[in-house]
Amino acid sequence: MKLFIASLATETNTFAPLPTGRAAFLADFARRDGSRNPVRLSNVGLVEWRRLAEAEGHTVVESLSTFAQPGGITLRGVYEELRDALLSDLRAAGPVDAVLLFLHGAMVAEGYDDCEGDTLARVRGIVGPEVAIGAELDLHCHLTETMRQAADVIVIYKEYPHTDMAERARDLYRLVTGTAEGRIRPVMAIHDCRMIGLWRTSDPAVRRFVDRMTAHEGRDGILSVSFGHGFPWADVADVGAKMLVVADRDEAAARALAGELAGAVWAMREEALTPYDSIDAAIDRALASTDPRPMVLADVADNSGAGAPADNTAILQRLVARGVRGVASGLYWDPAAVGICHEAGVGATFALRIGGKCGVTSGDPVDLRITVRGLREAHSQGGMSGERAELGSSAWVEADGIHLVLTSLRRQPFAPDAFTDLGLTLHDKRLVVVKSMQHFHAGFAPIASEVRYVSAPGAVPPDFAALPYTKKAGPWWPRDPNPFRETA
Repeated sequence: MKLFIASLATETNTFAPLPTGRAAFLADFARRDGSRNPVRLSNVGLVEWRRLAEAEGHTVVESLSTFAQPGGITLRGVYEELRDALLSDLRAAGPVDAVLLFLHGAMVAEGYDDCEGDTLARVRGIVGPEVAIGAELDLHCHLTETMRQAADVIVIYKEYPHTDMAERARDLYRLVTGTAEGRIRPVMAIHDCRMIGLWRTSDPAVRRFVDRMTAHEGRDGILSVSFGHGFPWADVADVGAKMLVVADRDEAAARALAGELAGAVWAMREEALTPYDSIDAAIDRALASTDPRPMVLADVADNSGAGAPADNTAILQRLVARGVRGVASGLYWDPAAVGICHEAGVGATFALRIGGKCGVTSGDPVDLRITVRGLREAHSQGGMSGERAELGSSAWVEADGIHLVLTSLRRQPFAPDAFTDLGLTLHDKRLVVVKSMQHFHAGFAPIASEVRYVSAPGAVPPDFAALPYTKKAGPWWPRDPNPFRETA
């Protein structure tokens, strides 16, 4: 068989102040050979697909491999240029037997609220109705009818943090090649949960639900089960949580199981809620702890992984005002401050203005007298799939017992080496404040006395009922406590 593979992805926060342009995609970009490079976020699926296909003697034709750091709306011309390059490569490949796409599911561009649906529909238009098309999506996706109609199979990550991207790529490969060979005939059903929220798979209730989903796969004709959590910070019509079930030939079975599992999501809504502390309550809890390990506080609203600038200073301001010591905090996106630190050198002490640069959600800058403790020209950290996540030129600075990591590339902290590779120790700190929503958890929970989530100002606020949607129709929880009641 001849397989066509490609990736084109980003996650769009339509409320964020940072437009996503060409440079964001070029930071993690390859064309026609991305799957032969070391593993990065953009090529996780492609690496698996090429490995499996070549082991089975199939021909692989590859196009784009690109994944832009989450941000605001993608510029129209940039999306169209990348999409059209992918489509051009597909046409040049000639007849293919299957298409495998590593997408996101929550990419929004100017004029395109459903970039993935648009891309999949155009791919279908080129290859025709008989060619198997499969897409792997992030669980923070907007499942749309356009996607369902254009693709034969959609498989979504099950884990949050996303530790299973390669595993889900293998699942999709087996289903798409099985479809191309005529061994299965997949049908998909989507059930709207009428809910908007976050479901952390480190939470016991959500963990049980993921195990329940997985147990259905491979039984009674069910090929795949996915829970699309949705990406709340997007003003699009299809925002929200949805269940997706893929069955072999039996659409009624797919619909029934999708509805049953959507009911289970509704039933665990209260149990799965994340408690959020105020800034001062979180600090108080950490200071009262007698555990020698640091308490980890997640600054969720300034998470660059959901499109925030990562330069909000609200928590930092309270730490300074309260005179708290023994704190490590990051990652602050502040290229100007990083440049000043590198110019001054390790050991230099001077006044430095930090953060508060990108807009109203960033808060005010904080002026501190700092000492430069560590510098790296090409800093990086461990990523979610074994890759190195680049942070660029970076600096570790200290101001009266508050240790900050400043970076020139905007990225959330995934692993402790984002701090420790600069020489900053974490085991001896009282607090570690991470600008992340959940992807920090796998790396930081093992060193923490406790993990707490903090509701501070920022571009990714966790008050879902208050999000200013203009395009979503119908009732949804938590804005409506009973979105399923009949209306006249």
